[in-house]
Amino acid sequence: MGARAMRYEAAPARREAILAKVRADGFCSISDLAGELAVSDMTVRRDVRRLDELGEVRVVHGGVSVPPGQDFGARAHANAGSKNRIGAAAAALIRPADTIAVDAGTTTYALVDALPAAFTGSVVTHSVPVMQALLDRPGSGCVGLGGDLYAPSRAFVGPATVEAAARLRVRWCFLGAAAVDTRGCYGVYDLERPTKQALMDIADHVVLMADAGKFEGSAPVLLARLERLHTIVTDARPPKAIRSALDAAGVRVVVAKENG
Repeated sequence: MGARAMRYEAAPARREAILAKVRADGFCSISDLAGELAVSDMTVRRDVRRLDELGEVRVVHGGVSVPPGQDFGARAHANAGSKNRIGAAAAALIRPADTIAVDAGTTTYALVDALPAAFTGSVVTHSVPVMQALLDRPGSGCVGLGGDLYAPSRAFVGPATVEAAARLRVRWCFLGAAAVDTRGCYGVYDLERPTKQALMDIADHVVLMADAGKFEGSAPVLLARLERLHTIVTDARPPKAIRSALDAAGVRVVVAKENG
């Protein structure tokens, strides 16, 4: 009776932990969740199936993600302090008249909030929240890339978006990702990959914006190998193996300071 009660009490706590992790990262693999919670894969699968039934998460190939329509709003409030520091550090790379590309995502969105008043350049983006934020910056230009609206990321994707990007050129592409390892950076949905790669293709330099949690995360879609990156802006020093891989690929690492 006692053991059964303990298992019942533990399940809600596990599910809350799973939900918090998925909302923060956007995607988590079953094995990563099992390792973090120190339980079996079977236990995690049972928990995520229940969360899926409740509409809190969505079970996808390889793991679990936030349901469509909740992704941006849920992630925007997760780890907000780190994202703001990363945004400020990334904004420091930009010259006042630069043309930049801003990827969809909550970390890259923080860059727009951090742009100084002196910025008079142009922003190329497929992110609806970024476009909306730029409405309040009359001194800056915005080139919005249309296409098929993808609700989970609140962004346009598809062939029309890729074609529109291909006609442009930018100095910096600020890229978001769900995970980073010694090979490269990763996203959750393959549907977004062509647009992200199109933005990288038109950039002189690609800057990855990723909080330290991304070094421990997992996601299925390879967006870019490390060699394609110019800089990574993060909030903590990367783990040794990843730092060595970044050094070997010639990627500059910028660690955002606590005071922004």
